[in-house]
Amino acid sequence: MDPEADGAIADQVRKVLVEELGLDPVRAAAFDADTPLFGALPELDSMAVASVLTALEDQLGIVIDDDEVDGDMLETFGALVAFATGKLAD
Repeated sequence: MDPEADGAIADQVRKVLVEELGLDPVRAAAFDADTPLFGALPELDSMAVASVLTALEDQLGIVIDDDEVDGDMLETFGALVAFATGKLAD
């Protein structure tokens, strides 16, 4: 993917995090690739993971299989964006 497309995907992931977790949009706008997510954001607990992943599926038109979900994909904002980018490339 090109950098512009990657930026658009990151924007969609930010939008999902804001909508599903109730994050402040200004806070989410400051997220970079190294921003920790799961375990660092109290809003992103195990129950919220399902709603975030479902919203990503809806927003991006991707399908996430249960066996693809692991701690690494939710460790940082960059990891989640990379996962979504990879799913779009499939």
